[in-house]
Amino acid sequence: MSVSFCFFAETQLQVVWIWSKATIAGRCIIFVLIIFSVFAWYMMVSKALQMRRARRLNLYFDSEFRGQKDVLGIFDRRLEVNGCPMFAVYQEGCVELETRLKGDGVEARKRFVSLKSMEHIKRTLEGAVARESLKLEAGLILLAIAVSGAPFLGLLGTVWGVMDTFAQVGQAGKADLPVMAPGVSAALITTVAGLLVAIPSMFAYNWLVHTLRVRTVELDNFAQNLVSKMETEYVKEE
Repeated sequence: MSVSFCFFAETQLQVVWIWSKATIAGRCIIFVLIIFSVFAWYMMVSKALQMRRARRLNLYFDSEFRGQKDVLGIFDRRLEVNGCPMFAVYQEGCVELETRLKGDGVEARKRFVSLKSMEHIKRTLEGAVARESLKLEAGLILLAIAVSGAPFLGLLGTVWGVMDTFAQVGQAGKADLPVMAPGVSAALITTVAGLLVAIPSMFAYNWLVHTLRVRTVELDNFAQNLVSKMETEYVKEE
């Protein structure tokens, strides 16, 4: 316990010393990277919770849907599952089917719909799947920017700091270690800051992209299953 505390205290003192030697440009870049890090971590946590909630609600709704004998059973019960991508797709498809079954303002539903009407329902479902996928994908661009931009910002700070250090060496007329070490170490801290932002963002981004693909495939499969059930129940065989 004491060894780890001493290591932490020593590291903290080193960081404070390096920060005191950093140039104004280096400090500005580190400040920008801190802002990047705050937004990146917020997005990582919020998107992870969103994906987890979507998965849980999809499982719940899918079990409810499979237990229905009539494809419009859940729709007729006016069940609401807010935040569930699968339910949103189902709801849009059922609203379109309901419109086609009633038609011309008639209250009672027709028994069947035409193949042309079913094609319209398919396109409605495809659009619903695309919209729900975009909702899940929203915000991932911030992580992509953090992954690709943070290391370059850190590198910019390092190059700038090294350039400034060599300028000071040229003005001093000597290149000894006490003159160069503070400037070089202060320059390198911006690269470290950039990597500290980019590395967790990279792992989170890859996991979220994979999870998004899984959720999108689930929505596609559900939409196809929904269309098949609608065709079975509401398209008249020739």
